[in-house]
Amino acid sequence: MTETNYTKVFSGSFIIVQLAMDRLKSAGINAIIKDESESGRLAGFGSSIQNYQELYVNKDELSEALPIINGVKQELEENNEDA
Repeated sequence: MTETNYTKVFSGSFIIVQLAMDRLKSAGINAIIKDESESGRLAGFGSSIQNYQELYVNKDELSEALPIINGVKQELEENNEDA
């Protein structure tokens, strides 16, 4: 297995990952989205989990990214409680 400088900080649906990505980008943090279902679709394979993505940040930006990700999670939890 190869070593990487990126760490997964969040996973979820397309819309929520895009929200987290936007918040990170606004803070100047470059994140990467990994979408196994889209990669499989493009290769001609199916995927059992549709609309599921993972968000990765560079280990050097991890300490800045985690409070932002935690804020997104908390916001989602509060919205779920109100519903």
